[in-house]
Amino acid sequence: MASHLRSVSLPSRPHREVEEELCSLEACISSPSLAIEIISDCLSRLGDMYCSIKEIMCLPSKQVCYSQQRKMLDGEMECSLELLDLCNAVHAEFTELKNIIQDLQVAIQKGDNEAVQVGIQSYSHLLKKAKKHFKKTVKKVTSSKEDCRMVRLLSEAREITTSLLESTLHLLSKQIATPK
Repeated sequence: MASHLRSVSLPSRPHREVEEELCSLEACISSPSLAIEIISDCLSRLGDMYCSIKEIMCLPSKQVCYSQQRKMLDGEMECSLELLDLCNAVHAEFTELKNIIQDLQVAIQKGDNEAVQVGIQSYSHLLKKAKKHFKKTVKKVTSSKEDCRMVRLLSEAREITTSLLESTLHLLSKQIATPK
Protein backbone atom coordinates (compact mmCIF):
# COMPACT_ATOMS: atom_id res chain seq x y z
CA MET A 1 0.00 0.00 0.00
CA ALA A 2 1.43 3.33 -1.01
CA SER A 3 1.76 5.89 1.71
CA HIS A 4 1.03 9.48 0.93
CA LEU A 5 2.77 12.40 2.53
CA ARG A 6 0.37 15.10 3.44
CA SER A 7 1.44 18.58 2.43
CA VAL A 8 1.75 21.02 5.27
CA SER A 9 -0.25 23.96 4.12
CA LEU A 10 0.81 27.22 5.69
CA PRO A 11 -0.95 30.48 5.11
CA SER A 12 0.82 31.96 2.12
CA ARG A 13 0.03 35.61 2.83
CA PRO A 14 2.45 36.11 5.75
CA HIS A 15 5.11 34.15 3.88
CA ARG A 16 4.60 36.22 0.76
CA GLU A 17 4.82 39.47 2.74
CA VAL A 18 8.09 38.36 4.33
CA GLU A 19 9.47 37.24 0.97
CA GLU A 20 8.55 40.60 -0.59
CA GLU A 21 10.16 42.47 2.30
CA LEU A 22 13.30 40.35 1.93
CA CYS A 23 13.49 41.25 -1.77
CA SER A 24 12.93 44.91 -0.97
CA LEU A 25 15.63 44.91 1.72
CA GLU A 26 18.04 43.11 -0.57
CA ALA A 27 17.49 45.77 -3.24
CA CYS A 28 18.12 48.55 -0.69
CA ILE A 29 21.30 46.93 0.60
CA SER A 30 22.71 46.40 -2.89
CA SER A 31 22.04 50.05 -3.79
CA PRO A 32 25.24 51.92 -4.68
CA SER A 33 23.96 54.99 -2.82
CA LEU A 34 23.69 53.29 0.57
CA ALA A 35 23.69 55.93 3.31
CA ILE A 36 23.24 55.95 7.08
CA GLU A 37 19.59 57.00 6.73
CA ILE A 38 18.84 54.09 4.39
CA ILE A 39 20.64 51.65 6.70
CA SER A 40 18.66 52.95 9.66
CA ASP A 41 15.41 52.45 7.76
CA CYS A 42 16.49 48.97 6.66
CA LEU A 43 17.33 47.99 10.24
CA SER A 44 13.89 49.11 11.37
CA ARG A 45 12.20 47.19 8.54
CA LEU A 46 14.36 44.17 9.34
CA GLY A 47 13.06 44.21 12.92
CA ASP A 48 9.46 44.32 11.64
CA MET A 49 10.20 41.46 9.25
CA TYR A 50 11.59 39.30 12.07
CA CYS A 51 8.38 40.00 14.02
CA SER A 52 6.45 38.65 11.02
CA ILE A 53 8.69 35.56 10.90
CA LYS A 54 8.05 35.03 14.60
CA GLU A 55 4.29 35.20 13.93
CA ILE A 56 4.64 32.60 11.18
CA MET A 57 6.62 30.35 13.50
CA CYS A 58 3.87 30.63 16.13
CA LEU A 59 1.03 29.69 13.76
CA PRO A 60 -1.16 26.84 15.02
CA SER A 61 0.31 24.51 12.41
CA LYS A 62 3.42 23.83 14.47
CA GLN A 63 4.52 21.50 11.69
CA VAL A 64 6.36 24.24 9.88
CA CYS A 65 8.32 21.57 8.01
CA TYR A 66 8.10 17.86 7.38
CA SER A 67 9.73 15.79 10.08
CA GLN A 68 12.67 15.02 7.75
CA GLN A 69 13.24 18.74 7.32
CA ARG A 70 13.03 19.46 11.04
CA LYS A 71 16.81 18.99 11.39
CA MET A 72 17.40 21.64 8.74
CA LEU A 73 15.01 24.00 10.52
CA ASP A 74 16.74 23.32 13.85
CA GLY A 75 20.11 24.02 12.22
CA GLU A 76 18.82 27.27 10.77
CA MET A 77 17.38 28.24 14.14
CA GLU A 78 20.82 27.61 15.71
CA CYS A 79 22.39 29.89 13.09
CA SER A 80 19.74 32.50 13.87
CA LEU A 81 20.64 32.33 17.56
CA GLU A 82 24.30 32.87 16.68
CA LEU A 83 23.22 35.82 14.56
CA LEU A 84 21.29 37.20 17.52
CA ASP A 85 24.46 36.97 19.62
CA LEU A 86 26.33 38.81 16.87
CA CYS A 87 23.63 41.50 16.76
CA ASN A 88 23.93 41.98 20.52
CA ALA A 89 27.71 42.30 20.25
CA VAL A 90 27.46 44.73 17.33
CA HIS A 91 24.86 46.75 19.25
CA ALA A 92 27.27 47.05 22.19
CA GLU A 93 30.09 48.06 19.83
CA PHE A 94 27.85 50.65 18.13
CA THR A 95 27.00 52.06 21.55
CA GLU A 96 30.72 52.40 22.25
CA LEU A 97 31.19 54.03 18.83
CA LYS A 98 28.42 56.50 19.66
CA ASN A 99 30.19 57.39 22.93
CA ILE A 100 33.49 57.86 21.10
CA ILE A 101 31.79 60.13 18.56
CA GLN A 102 30.26 62.22 21.36
CA ASP A 103 33.68 62.51 23.00
CA LEU A 104 35.15 63.50 19.63
CA GLN A 105 32.54 66.23 19.20
CA VAL A 106 33.42 67.66 22.62
CA ALA A 107 37.15 67.49 21.83
CA ILE A 108 36.62 69.24 18.49
CA GLN A 109 34.56 71.98 20.12
CA LYS A 110 37.31 72.50 22.71
CA GLY A 111 39.98 72.45 20.02
CA ASP A 112 41.82 69.59 21.77
CA ASN A 113 43.68 68.08 18.82
CA GLU A 114 45.34 65.40 20.93
CA ALA A 115 41.98 64.16 22.24
CA VAL A 116 40.63 64.21 18.68
CA GLN A 117 43.50 62.00 17.48
CA VAL A 118 43.01 59.59 20.38
CA GLY A 119 39.27 59.50 19.65
CA ILE A 120 39.84 58.75 15.97
CA GLN A 121 42.26 55.96 16.88
CA SER A 122 39.75 54.52 19.37
CA TYR A 123 37.01 54.69 16.75
CA SER A 124 39.17 52.94 14.13
CA HIS A 125 40.30 50.30 16.63
CA LEU A 126 36.73 49.56 17.68
CA LEU A 127 35.60 49.27 14.05
CA LYS A 128 38.40 46.79 13.35
CA LYS A 129 37.38 44.84 16.43
CA ALA A 130 33.74 44.81 15.26
CA LYS A 131 34.73 43.63 11.77
CA LYS A 132 36.92 40.89 13.23
CA HIS A 133 34.13 39.75 15.56
CA PHE A 134 31.72 39.85 12.63
CA LYS A 135 33.92 37.75 10.33
CA LYS A 136 34.57 35.21 13.08
CA THR A 137 30.88 34.72 13.79
CA VAL A 138 29.19 34.80 10.39
CA LYS A 139 28.57 31.47 8.72
CA LYS A 140 27.50 30.99 5.16
CA VAL A 141 24.78 28.37 5.08
CA THR A 142 22.79 28.06 1.93
CA SER A 143 19.39 26.57 1.60
CA SER A 144 18.20 24.64 -1.40
CA LYS A 145 14.87 24.51 -3.17
CA GLU A 146 14.18 21.22 -1.39
CA ASP A 147 14.24 22.93 2.01
CA CYS A 148 10.92 23.85 3.50
CA ARG A 149 9.70 27.39 3.03
CA MET A 150 10.40 28.37 6.65
CA VAL A 151 14.04 27.26 6.41
CA ARG A 152 14.46 29.31 3.22
CA LEU A 153 12.85 32.37 4.86
CA LEU A 154 15.10 32.13 7.91
CA SER A 155 18.18 31.57 5.78
CA GLU A 156 17.41 34.52 3.50
CA ALA A 157 16.60 36.74 6.49
CA ARG A 158 19.91 35.81 8.10
CA GLU A 159 21.81 36.52 4.89
CA ILE A 160 20.11 39.92 4.55
CA THR A 161 20.84 40.70 8.20
CA THR A 162 24.53 39.83 7.92
CA SER A 163 24.79 41.77 4.68
CA LEU A 164 23.15 44.82 6.29
CA LEU A 165 25.45 44.64 9.32
CA GLU A 166 28.47 44.26 7.06
CA SER A 167 27.33 47.26 4.98
CA THR A 168 26.89 49.27 8.17
CA LEU A 169 30.41 48.47 9.34
CA HIS A 170 31.79 49.27 5.88
CA LEU A 171 29.95 52.58 5.75
CA LEU A 172 31.11 53.55 9.24
CA SER A 173 34.69 52.70 8.24
CA LYS A 174 34.34 54.76 5.09
CA GLN A 175 32.92 57.72 7.03
CA ILE A 176 35.95 57.92 9.35
CA ALA A 177 38.39 57.42 6.46
CA THR A 178 36.94 60.40 4.60
CA PRO A 179 35.98 63.00 7.20
CA LYS A 180 34.09 66.04 5.97
